[in-house]
Amino acid sequence: MDNFKPKKYFYLVFISLLQISACKEIIQTPKPRMYPKITYPEYTKVTFDNTYCPFKFDFVSYAKIIKDTSFFGEKPQNECWFNLDLECFNGTIHCSYYEINQPEKLTKYIKDAYKLAREHQIKANYIDEIPISKPNGVTGMLYNLEGPAASPFQFYLTDSIKHFFRASLYFNAQTKPDSIQPIVEFVKKDVMHIINIFQWKTRSFKHSCLKQIYIQKIPDNKCSYLILYLNPKFIPRKR
Repeated sequence: MDNFKPKKYFYLVFISLLQISACKEIIQTPKPRMYPKITYPEYTKVTFDNTYCPFKFDFVSYAKIIKDTSFFGEKPQNECWFNLDLECFNGTIHCSYYEINQPEKLTKYIKDAYKLAREHQIKANYIDEIPISKPNGVTGMLYNLEGPAASPFQFYLTDSIKHFFRASLYFNAQTKPDSIQPIVEFVKKDVMHIINIFQWKTRSFKHSCLKQIYIQKIPDNKCSYLILYLNPKFIPRKR
């Protein structure tokens, strides 16, 4: 009996410890968020200078040019409609060109570009509208969309007289914005390069001081003009 008591006490203590440990809350440490590995392609700059488009620019060699042959089952409005296929990122830059043959067409194309960008406002956290103005007669607007929008980057370029070019970046997959953001930022840099290098093959103005869509004084000794941007009949005059 004397040997039985220590064993009895030992089992009682052991069972009590088990009950106490079972009552404790189990705290699980969350695993760190994991993202798929991204392999960025090596590339060089290639010049886009096709005969069916009145402009040229540099783009990246990992993008493949695919000419549009159908638009919702119909022939595209212009021969200069094409896509830059980003196969390595499962994305596409849709490009379209319109010839401005009537003054009111420019207003329509600008409104359409604005409307198409704003259609993504439901999903986007916010939209930055960044004016584009280059000394070579290329002006336009850049739409930078942040958040789970289908198209994170859109822009249009024009000379306000004859040419209008629009492009939009789309990814062909539904993914979380934070997981695809590194790819978006990578591609945005290359799209910005397209804008920076973009130029018309024929200039609609002889000078190189086109600015914004309103009368604006340009404080520059080399180009001191007052320009009415939207009126093609307006002749720039020196100050």
